[in-house]
Amino acid sequence: MSGRNAAAAPADRVDAQSWSSLLDEVDAYGCAATGPILSPQECAAVTDLWEDLPRFRSTVDMARYRFGEGTYRYFAEPVPEPIMRLRAAFYRKLLPLARSWAERLGDPAPWPDEFADWLDACHVAGQTEPTPILLRYTAGDWNALHRDLYGELVFPLQVVIGLDRPGTDYTGGEFLIVEQRPRAQSKATVSVLEQGHALIFTTRNRPTASSRGWSRAPVRHGVSRVRSGLRHTLGLVLHDAE
Repeated sequence: MSGRNAAAAPADRVDAQSWSSLLDEVDAYGCAATGPILSPQECAAVTDLWEDLPRFRSTVDMARYRFGEGTYRYFAEPVPEPIMRLRAAFYRKLLPLARSWAERLGDPAPWPDEFADWLDACHVAGQTEPTPILLRYTAGDWNALHRDLYGELVFPLQVVIGLDRPGTDYTGGEFLIVEQRPRAQSKATVSVLEQGHALIFTTRNRPTASSRGWSRAPVRHGVSRVRSGLRHTLGLVLHDAE
């Protein structure tokens, strides 16, 4: 990054993205990649948090739960403020599409205008645990296809940010999205997470047009096998957990 954008805060870089085209792409395909959100130095600062164990509420060994191979850690309260600002910035920008999807599917749209109010609603419902996660994959690690659903209150879109350089710091480890199409075979999308860039994707379902109106296309995501090196990502789920 250079010039004005390099000096901007990460949340400001979220605001500066081409949101009209991003939302159109997410609406049409269930995912879209942004431009740079974190600088290489900011990526390194997030990665360095891995060793600061008091910052995390739990560590998950994926193999133990048959989630794949690799490790991730859930941030504890208080979640680092820059990460919370990123969550709030993405929430504001994704909220119109979330509400549009709910309207098409005839679902409730419980999401208030402000992210803080949405988290308050999650906490009242018993979803009080923070969900931002730092993920770490070494050679041979992978993540099974899954959905990040932590309670009754769910935001339908989420974000992952690449923290290392694909092809340099690691090889393999592509991000996978698989959409189960109504009365048809599944469709897969494979994305390479560039360092500091974000990928927006569907948390649970995506509305798809059909002869009967709008149908729900279930979507799952995962990570292909890391062939070499070390891969870190920051996961931003936009609802809290039970």
